[in-house]
Amino acid sequence: MSEIIVPHVEPPFPFEAYTHVVEPLSDQDGGGYLITFPDLPGCMSDGETIEEAMINGGDAFSAWMSARIHLGKPIPKPTRHGESADPVRLMQRLPRSLHANLVARAKAEGTSLNTLVTMLLAEGLGRRDSHA
Repeated sequence: MSEIIVPHVEPPFPFEAYTHVVEPLSDQDGGGYLITFPDLPGCMSDGETIEEAMINGGDAFSAWMSARIHLGKPIPKPTRHGESADPVRLMQRLPRSLHANLVARAKAEGTSLNTLVTMLLAEGLGRRDSHA
């Protein structure tokens, strides 16, 4: 059986436009976190941490999009809570010390402040849901 190589293709909508759900996996399922995309059937990945699941999810998203485009299949438009595929802007007041800690951690992890805060919020929600 020969290997099929699908070239990377730029998707019509970016990763951030699609709703993605990060959920903790049970110990029976191997632990870690699962990332799925409700608008993209079969597109999923996992990771030991939320950050790893997000990175692996980005890789799965790129591969899923490239394969669909290569096969000539339609790409679903992103759906969100309403018509817009734009990310929602959250305005939150923070103590200066907390902001400084977040900025330092984002820099240390080589990520943006927005990505770090999103990952921390998702991780917190995942922990809360798993204890509920």
